Amino acid sequence: MLPLTFDTILRAVTTVLTFPLRTFAKPGPGVLDQIAALESSNSSLLRYPTQFTQGIVPKAIHSHNDYWRDVPLLTALSYGVASVEADVWLINGTLFVGHEVAALTADRTFESLYVQPLLSILDGQNPRNAFTVNQTTLNGVFDTSGSTPLQLLVDIKTDGPTTLPYVLKALDPLRTAGYLTTFANKMIKQSAIVVVGTGNSPLEDVKALEPRDYFFNAPLAQLSDPSLDMTWDPTLSPLASTDYAATVGWSGIGTITEAQKGNITKLIGDAHTRGIRARFWDTPGWPISTRNNVWRELINAGADWLNADDLLAASLF
Repeated sequence: MLPLTFDTILRAVTTVLTFPLRTFAKPGPGVLDQIAALESSNSSLLRYPTQFTQGIVPKAIHSHNDYWRDVPLLTALSYGVASVEADVWLINGTLFVGHEVAALTADRTFESLYVQPLLSILDGQNPRNAFTVNQTTLNGVFDTSGSTPLQLLVDIKTDGPTTLPYVLKALDPLRTAGYLTTFANKMIKQSAIVVVGTGNSPLEDVKALEPRDYFFNAPLAQLSDPSLDMTWDPTLSPLASTDYAATVGWSGIGTITEAQKGNITKLIGDAHTRGIRARFWDTPGWPISTRNNVWRELINAGADWLNADDLLAASLF
């Protein structure tokens, strides 16, 4: 045993007094502290070049009357919606966007609501630098799936043959940048956007386009109609649509009949055998339970696009 000297007692007391301080001393910066420090420093480590839609998963949802949203286009993209719709009116040489004439304003044009925002978004998703100098394909609007194109439906409300040239001219910035899916030389070259004309879009004028980067929304219920004397395929119509209420009719209440279910299956099959995607519009919006019942039947039958007014509900469905 060591002799009980003053120095021995002092060392023992010092050890006891300092032990808690050494044991419970404050550790170095934790993960949350480091996150906060990096964020407050505006570190270049956190600058993700294509972060506009970072983490957003694209979904096969069509934003019906997209221009009705508080923020057109961007709201749809924020939910991962991969198809949007703009109603366009040609008035005094300008393309305005709105559901009816009373809803038009001088500022809400096809260019300001869709063309220029898309050009800006896609330029951001396709930075030009030393890393991308040899890149041969363009990214779409969704960072999680750069190969997924955005479908842009252009619903022409004014005279089709008169309006179409103005729409084609308005799309020129996107065309020049290479962002439009194009059919030329008997081949489709997919890019970031697929433009599909509907409403008063003139079929014969669209067929005559060469190259073609404005496609036609085919009549889903008439793809097999011999009276139309038409051969529908994706080079002309990557999309076919029909009025759900008129062609199917089931309200979502009670049990869908076998005939109604068979009609849905037949229409979707007619499209798919031609390589065309199928969409049903004018589906019930309320009550919510009936809307969901119809959505479920369409999805289970293989419909390619969920036509939706409530984008949040569709994105969570």
